[in-house]
Amino acid sequence: MGMPHSRQRVARIATPLLAAVLLTVTAAACGGGGSGATAGRSGGAKAEPVKLTVGLFGDFGFKPLYEEFKKTHPNVTIEERQASYADHHTNLAAHLATGAGTADVEAIEVGYISSFTAQPDKFYNLKDYGAAARQGEYLDWKWQQGVSKDGSSIIGLGTDVGGLAMCYRNDLFKAAGLPTKREEVSKLWPTWQQYIETGKKFAAAAPKGAKFVDGPGEVMRAMIAQAPEGVYDADDTVVVGSNPAVKQAWDLSVQMIQAGLDAKIGAFTPEWNTGFAKGSFATVICPAWMTAYIQDQAKNASGKWDIAAVPGGAGNSGGTHLTVPKQSKHPKEAAELIMFLTSKENQAKVFKEIGNFPSIPSLYDQPDIRNYTKDFFNGAPVGQIFSDAAKNLKPQHLGPKEGDVRTAIGNGLTRIEQGKQTPEQSWQQVLKDVQGIS
Repeated sequence: MGMPHSRQRVARIATPLLAAVLLTVTAAACGGGGSGATAGRSGGAKAEPVKLTVGLFGDFGFKPLYEEFKKTHPNVTIEERQASYADHHTNLAAHLATGAGTADVEAIEVGYISSFTAQPDKFYNLKDYGAAARQGEYLDWKWQQGVSKDGSSIIGLGTDVGGLAMCYRNDLFKAAGLPTKREEVSKLWPTWQQYIETGKKFAAAAPKGAKFVDGPGEVMRAMIAQAPEGVYDADDTVVVGSNPAVKQAWDLSVQMIQAGLDAKIGAFTPEWNTGFAKGSFATVICPAWMTAYIQDQAKNASGKWDIAAVPGGAGNSGGTHLTVPKQSKHPKEAAELIMFLTSKENQAKVFKEIGNFPSIPSLYDQPDIRNYTKDFFNGAPVGQIFSDAAKNLKPQHLGPKEGDVRTAIGNGLTRIEQGKQTPEQSWQQVLKDVQGIS
């Protein structure tokens, strides 16, 4: 709320009239003009009620933290709005364009953050609320993702990073005659080609109804994320057609489709959720935040999931920033909520509660983080796995319409899955589609 906690006291007031005058003056001096300011804390009046809305895609594990925040902000109520990943970002872009409809706090995933940091006039500058003091806490590349291109405005503070691993169903691996221990599984696929070959072995003896992987979209996204350069170059030019790493990732993804290894299920769809519940696929690309998603969707599969190394080495997939759109009527309180939710202590709590991995590297060697294990994932040392993943990853430049470009590529893979186009036809359409985006 920004008001001092100590109460001012006026001693030995001569008359009730003088007391009233002094109380009025004190209230005017302390109240300020900001939204949610008290009507004069020294007079004991309650703070103005403030309702904050928080727009998220999925469960970020914030609900217990809201209750803690309200202990120091008793006048604040918080309403959380959740939408699907794609709908959330599409709606946010539309609300910013029309000037109405945003929440007070909006989450933006890494695939879309650059398109919003390119519009600093649509967001409050968190620098004005003390956020610049937090810079030294963060991974440098994570911090920079939330800053406007000219460096003048802090658009968002990071919540988590998505260092990559591979989650797998050990029961399905066992049924298909494959190794089940995470160290042995990791040795199966040091490269993506070997991952595909493992998939073919799985398919030859798989239990009925089980495919090797959910779909090619997230796999291709992971492969591209491991390259020095992705779908944009450093000058914000789309390089899908000229970057050999993108075409290689495409060709490997097509191989998986043609070998019948995937369940043809898109990420973050109702079918995907059902697939987790039914055990429809044996592997899934697994940044830290995915562990929470799996645990939520596959409630009956505790101990059946485990975590191995991702093919191809390190990489990052996902991670989020929290922002305050200019449409908020309570920017001060919204900024304070963001500072609270992204604090070092609370990033650690969220990781241990649901799995989102902190973007503050000083946490990585803390025993309670590094030694953290998860029973649901067969006792996997998730703290060690994702600490090492975060330390080893090399950040990649993200362009202004990163999310749209990735969607166009994903749509191309879907057309192949559905038999609507040959791989070559679909690739040519992808190149045409991304040219239109850029």
